[in-house]
Amino acid sequence: MQFNKEMLKLYAITDRTWLGGRSLEEAVEQAILGGVTCVQIREKGLDDDELVEAASKLADVCHKYNVPLIVNDNYLAALKSGADGVHVGIEDAPVKEIRRIAGRNFIIGATAKTVEQAKLAEAEGADYLGVGAVFPSPTKKNAVRITPEKLREICDSVKIPAVAIGGISHENVHEIDGCGQAGIAVVSAIFAADNIKKAAEELL
Repeated sequence: MQFNKEMLKLYAITDRTWLGGRSLEEAVEQAILGGVTCVQIREKGLDDDELVEAASKLADVCHKYNVPLIVNDNYLAALKSGADGVHVGIEDAPVKEIRRIAGRNFIIGATAKTVEQAKLAEAEGADYLGVGAVFPSPTKKNAVRITPEKLREICDSVKIPAVAIGGISHENVHEIDGCGQAGIAVVSAIFAADNIKKAAEELL
């Protein structure tokens, strides 16, 4: 799938612990129907085979609506499952190594908490950045906070687009207006909602 920055507008990251018995496929489909433009599967409790199976099922859902599926951390699982890309943290495989193995059309996102990390990710071939946590995050309690000023500085330092992440909700999303990000990435603000489709629509 050809990457473009419009895909980052409303970026949903999965977490089955919020779903209250709903299946991952059902929840993701409702999120997409509500306007989600990109989905990342981030399920830390799965082994490699389980992750490939779960990602393969989600890829079918996402591709039905022409929405890209990104796998968190594990680029080999992404390639095996038919997902469109991977998002890697600072401790994960280097972007340049993934790009060499996966090729040009594989979407690679990279976490950046500093201007230096952002510039390195861009130089190594990342398609987009994930920058945060911009607010206290219920899913990553120890995440380093990024001020709106720092978010703007990171966005301005590179040509590739960035998505803001970390504790973003319907109530606080306007606090990062004008910081230069192409979109927002959320977990609980969508998947913890009783009505996932409506939560996505309101965030959009």
